[in-house]
Amino acid sequence: MNNSSLSMIFLLLAVAGLVFGVGVVAINRRKARAVPQIQRVTPVAPVMTAAVAAVAVEAVATAPLSVRDRLAKARSSLSGAVGSVLGRSEINDATWLELEEALLRADVGVRVAQSLLGALQARVKAREITTPAQLIDALRSNMSSQLVGTSRDLNFEANIGGPNIWLMVGVNGAGKTTSLGKIAAQQIALGRTVLMAAGDTFRAAAGEQLSTWAERSGAQIVRGAEGGDPSSVIFDGVQSAHSRNIDLVLADTAGRLQSNTNLMEELRKVRRVAEKGAGKVTEVLLVIDATTGQNGLQQARQFTDATQVTGVVLTKLDGSAKGGIVFAIETELGIPVKLVGLGETIDDLVLFNPTEFIDALFE
Repeated sequence: MNNSSLSMIFLLLAVAGLVFGVGVVAINRRKARAVPQIQRVTPVAPVMTAAVAAVAVEAVATAPLSVRDRLAKARSSLSGAVGSVLGRSEINDATWLELEEALLRADVGVRVAQSLLGALQARVKAREITTPAQLIDALRSNMSSQLVGTSRDLNFEANIGGPNIWLMVGVNGAGKTTSLGKIAAQQIALGRTVLMAAGDTFRAAAGEQLSTWAERSGAQIVRGAEGGDPSSVIFDGVQSAHSRNIDLVLADTAGRLQSNTNLMEELRKVRRVAEKGAGKVTEVLLVIDATTGQNGLQQARQFTDATQVTGVVLTKLDGSAKGGIVFAIETELGIPVKLVGLGETIDDLVLFNPTEFIDALFE
């Protein structure tokens, strides 16, 4: 056997060995893939990292607030005086001065304050009330009696042959358009169909704002040209709602005019035109910003004369120390506060509950 033959034999053996080795490796890899690998993890106690702690704090911070919590500023107007009166051993001149100042600071108005305290003074003089605690209880009872027993339901009439029409009136900035959007969502949640009429044609972007609320709530909307005739837009909205068998038209209105036309005359026209079609105006809701205090009362007088207001939507009550405006509106004008705004979300526009309101002011 020559050297050439030996070299060929060694080469063949090397190649065979290499092929065998590669085959073994490939088989082992296939077996490894065929058997699932189970990773056993030893449980570890959770660690309160800074990020986790921040989330926990945020969860607590965003927990729903009670009515009492939301009316903290309004309660502050009375709480100091109530605490001071209860800290005395008797009822004296300083008692009446403190209570009167607190009521006026809360914006109940001079007439309402004098009425409340005058009745209590007569009872003290007659010895029906003899202690500071009895006096505070009587004040609380008298304030409650001025609010309870009033119907606060939103008027909706079935079977009138057309849509109910709810007009939203009020000055710019009071929260009129936002309140209308929230009411729309709430009425749709009750199973009613809603159309919005963008009658505030004089305020820039009012139509866009209402369109956004229509998208959020699922309501339909009718808009007109900017600066156009508000009455025409609302009339078209009512006719459109009637043709589509829609239950409720929510009509936004102007709070200020950029022309020489008097706002109240324009609103009188809006009301007249709204009822010329198939619908019926069953609510005129005046939106008042609670932070304006007695200015809100003056607004209520003007809008009531022009549009026959049937109820008040009091916005931003959670941010105001002037919650006493509720008493001024209802006592002096005889208009019920039907809805109150206690925050920014849709659920924070709620039916006014006088018992809950009084409790929040005193406790």
